[in-house]
Amino acid sequence: MIKHTLRAAGRRVFSPGLRCFSGIPGGEITEHVSERTGSSHLTKQASLYIHWPYCLRRCSYCNFNKYIPRANNNHIMTECLQRETETLLQLTQVSCITSVFFGGGTPSLAHPSTISAILETVSKQANLSDKAEVTLEVNPTPVGMSKLEDFRHAGVNRFSIGVQSLQDEDLKILGRDHSSHQALQTIEEARRLCPGRVSVDVMFGRPKQSVESWEKELSELLRVCDDHVSLYQLTLERGTQLFKQVQCREVTVPADDVTAEMYQCARRTLHQHGFQQYEVSNFARHNAVSHHNMSYWKGRQYIGVGPGAHGRFVPLGEGGVIREARTQTLEPDVWIHEVQQRGHGTRRRIQLSHHELLEEVLVMGLRMIQGISHKHWQLFSPQMGLHEIIGTSIDVQELLQSGRLILDDRGLRCSWDGLALLDSILPSLLLELETQILQKPQRGHQADGQTEKTSNPR
Repeated sequence: MIKHTLRAAGRRVFSPGLRCFSGIPGGEITEHVSERTGSSHLTKQASLYIHWPYCLRRCSYCNFNKYIPRANNNHIMTECLQRETETLLQLTQVSCITSVFFGGGTPSLAHPSTISAILETVSKQANLSDKAEVTLEVNPTPVGMSKLEDFRHAGVNRFSIGVQSLQDEDLKILGRDHSSHQALQTIEEARRLCPGRVSVDVMFGRPKQSVESWEKELSELLRVCDDHVSLYQLTLERGTQLFKQVQCREVTVPADDVTAEMYQCARRTLHQHGFQQYEVSNFARHNAVSHHNMSYWKGRQYIGVGPGAHGRFVPLGEGGVIREARTQTLEPDVWIHEVQQRGHGTRRRIQLSHHELLEEVLVMGLRMIQGISHKHWQLFSPQMGLHEIIGTSIDVQELLQSGRLILDDRGLRCSWDGLALLDSILPSLLLELETQILQKPQRGHQADGQTEKTSNPR
């Protein structure tokens, strides 16, 4: 039941996703007030995601937007990432970038000068505090590890390391190009450079994996890792090599009930090692949560730069007053051409209705242990509170009575047990949200659900 929820957990969002399916050192971020034109921190701040689309090879389980480079075009890619960053920052007119995340693909393949050039571009267009979180995803190969210090000097202050497994046989099945020893070495070097700001990704539900072997492996990892861990359940994506292998019965993966127990085992083990769960698949100690991903889960604006990147923001620079969902062109060569021609590679832009925005706030907010406070919900729905939204739906009332869902003076959140069942909880809540929105249209919104310029959050 947690399969899709974990997929959306997130190092980055490809439609929250979520790839998810996604730290707090670095200073406080101002709490947002509203998204009304002229009076809002929501439209004055944003996080920034930069997508580096290239990998040296494709992992057997991966269906993300990544490509094997045919030639060394680092210089062209750097220029285009800079130009699109500049264009979109001007379009949003944000005055502050609260965090930057370099994802991929394998962004540690980029030259450190690319990172510093992009951060310099950001600083010319908006305030980027010296304390702002700047994360880089790292493939724990010798090449990746050898560049960590240069990345640190380029402005990165947090590393997210794709360990995935400490079992060499499993790494080969997954198509990873590193060994468990190399992963451990990379963690050690990253911790030396950014103590307290190193996250590791680890995957469960792998072929031939058992609950017992998973618990042992995770305990071994927790003895050497830093203060942040992201869990990912392996999912079989159609079209991938691993999907075909399972279909042909060349490889077997654990059953759903076994992966569910693996998840619960991981939660217990992490807690025993001092980690607090703060989101469906993310755990931290010493308050080292991910600033960047928190901005997704709290419904804040984010700008997506690079091939296939997604964003959510109000285009104030062209007179926009409604938040838009934006997607950049997927294929790198086409994206490069578009950026060179017009300054950006935006392929699709959709204005979000008030209903769609509330759906995102609900889905993303319930991923967090703290859930959605009444104050936070009111930022996006000033006329209809959480108690009204929940309504009198029998299904929702059953969730509340069972203890899987909690609605009290603090707000709306899942219980410890309910969080593992979020996928099965959300449909009832989304249906009730739709019902209440249709029955009680919010004042100040047009009939089509779009937000008017003068009085509504976007």
